[in-house]
Amino acid sequence: MTEFTFHAADEAATDRFGAALAAALPPGTIVALLGTLGAGKTRLVQAIAAASGVARDTVVSPTFVLCQQYLGSSTINHLDAYRIRDEDELRELGFEELLATPAITIIEWADRVADALPDDYIAVEITVTGPTSRQFVVRAIGDQYQSVIAALARSASAQ
Repeated sequence: MTEFTFHAADEAATDRFGAALAAALPPGTIVALLGTLGAGKTRLVQAIAAASGVARDTVVSPTFVLCQQYLGSSTINHLDAYRIRDEDELRELGFEELLATPAITIIEWADRVADALPDDYIAVEITVTGPTSRQFVVRAIGDQYQSVIAALARSASAQ
């Protein structure tokens, strides 16, 4: 299975989806978040971090600092590529060193640095479907994370 779609009717459903995604991600996973301004990228990171034992209110968009790190049951690197000019600037900031750690690395606006992403990663495309409802399309890019999609599909569908 290379793709899974989840429809979240409200923010509580987004939180449940984020918890299911957090449970499915092995250490070292790169998650590329794609979506328009206000789609809920940071909200999803908050849900993933909360499921890892990080206080939700400590998770904020790292637009101006570029990277936040959260320590819970999993270490999470939270990047925002909105202000990054290109892949070279991202690399200069130590992106490849982050990827070499066992932390889960989540990148908002990942489409802006697509050429810097590794061959294998999880892409999450978020579409606004209503005031608080969202559609999440999760894809395994490359072969490494096929099992993540299958585990996520089982877990999120059971909710």
